Amino acid sequence: MDRPLGMLAELTYRCPLHCAYCSNPVELHAYAEELTLPDWRRVLTEACELGVLQVHLSGGEPLVRRDLAAIVAHAHGLGLYIGLITGGQALTEPRLAALVAAGLDHVQISVQSSDAAEADALAGRPAHRRKLTAAALVKEAGLPLTLNAVLHRATMGRAGELIELAVRLGADRLELANAQYYGWALLNRRALLPTREQLRAAESVVRAARERLAGRLEIVYVVSDLHDGVPKPCMHGWGRRQLTVAPNGDVLPCSAAARIPGLAVPNAGRAGLADIWFRSQAFNLFRGTDWMREPCRGCPRKEIDHGGCRCQAFQLTGDAAATDPACRLSPHHGLVRDIVRDATGIPGAALPRR
Repeated sequence: MDRPLGMLAELTYRCPLHCAYCSNPVELHAYAEELTLPDWRRVLTEACELGVLQVHLSGGEPLVRRDLAAIVAHAHGLGLYIGLITGGQALTEPRLAALVAAGLDHVQISVQSSDAAEADALAGRPAHRRKLTAAALVKEAGLPLTLNAVLHRATMGRAGELIELAVRLGADRLELANAQYYGWALLNRRALLPTREQLRAAESVVRAARERLAGRLEIVYVVSDLHDGVPKPCMHGWGRRQLTVAPNGDVLPCSAAARIPGLAVPNAGRAGLADIWFRSQAFNLFRGTDWMREPCRGCPRKEIDHGGCRCQAFQLTGDAAATDPACRLSPHHGLVRDIVRDATGIPGAALPRR
């Protein structure tokens, strides 16, 4: 059986920003009791023993944790590659220096838009200027910098401007990610979903920029699988390469899997990561292809897209074992066609994350 290569450590769901496209769970109160520093040290040690090579420290906003440098230091001592995924609001020069001294390897900073006023409105507070300052600090510290921007109806037309912003900031990598509809983003899907015309225009801009900036800026474009009839691969396969540890210690194949009813969610406080990875019901439920029904079972793409997203299949059909309706071969594909058709209308107001 495969061993995991990466772990997403969601240290906290606390965050000073209020982005309506956030994929964090809506029921934030369920994660109020967070793993302690000794807990995270044990989890990181077990992850390393299991085979994890890189850990991504995320949230919410991981900089809310005052013990973040100690977490980084322990991961560094284990030989793990450590990435920080942050909104950048508290990434001051002293804070960054402490993290670098602890062994931090990489920083990813999110931006809401290339336009400062729009970015601040989407974040729910004046945040854009601090993000640009944080990006400059990362470059001055000599760390690789990834800029991340979530694309949705309001910002899809700014793909070109976001690419130029990444160039100006000296980013090594730019991730332009179409909104993924989980958590708060699912609540706000009608307001966020772009039109086909917007997607085509953005994809054209990205293709041209990739050619123009080859060798200078890596541009990753995460497509919207609701529009093209081909589902996104589920984490390279359920329980195959990645695992997620939530702030309360829940261990999952992906961040959204906790929403699936009947999934016996294991917790790092009650079981070791190796036992969870190899033997838990949650990680074995959709592993491989034996669980698949038609049309997935006989599909030549089943080892490529793995039947699509189990969480999306549940959200749209009520059945996590169904073929992802994003696939044009799914008997439920009409649900997705209706959702996309609705995107041509006037969107409703988005509910900010609180």
